[in-house]
Amino acid sequence: MKYRSVFDIIGPVMIGPSSSHTAGAARIGRVARQLFGKAPKTVTIRLYGSFAKTYKGHGTDVALIGGLLDFDTFDERIVQAVRLAEETGMAVEFIEEDEHTDHPNTVRLHLKDNEDELDIVGVSVGGGKIEITELNGFEISLSGSHPALLVVHQDRYGAVATVASILAEHEVNISHMEVSRKLKGQVALMVIETDQEVSQAIATDCLARPNMLNVAVLA
Repeated sequence: MKYRSVFDIIGPVMIGPSSSHTAGAARIGRVARQLFGKAPKTVTIRLYGSFAKTYKGHGTDVALIGGLLDFDTFDERIVQAVRLAEETGMAVEFIEEDEHTDHPNTVRLHLKDNEDELDIVGVSVGGGKIEITELNGFEISLSGSHPALLVVHQDRYGAVATVASILAEHEVNISHMEVSRKLKGQVALMVIETDQEVSQAIATDCLARPNMLNVAVLA
């Protein structure tokens, strides 16, 4: 069967011969874009395992670029993602890696815009579902299916409690939370998934508190 476009693969409800290679890839790209907070100027995409072997045939490259343009999986503009990225000045490079990973559908994206950089590793686990396993060198577990608040902070007493109290004040319930750090007493990362949407006002309030370095919201 010949496919006329990437939408014959993804479909409006993420169905097709390989939703993990298309819908999942689009989700990973979009999560990276949301966490970066803007359109990057350059993106280096390293593909591993099955992604590296079949990404062109399954539309993984188009889907990833579409996500980076902040398109949802059902957005018809994904078909033109490569051209639209070029028109916006976004330079994207794909690199096929031979390195073995824990999951065959793994991709590492490095986004850059002047001084701002983001390095993220995502896995498409099947059925359009994903997991973000690494962010700027921090090991995390983020599904991308729920609203989330990510807080980079100094590893200090009370930092976690401060953010939790702000969420409680806004009646936002925490469904999952983890804290990752590289070295004791230095920089750490909070990943908080919630039942309700996290507003930008909450993020601004968190960032204004002591020991907070950077805050990002995932819708």
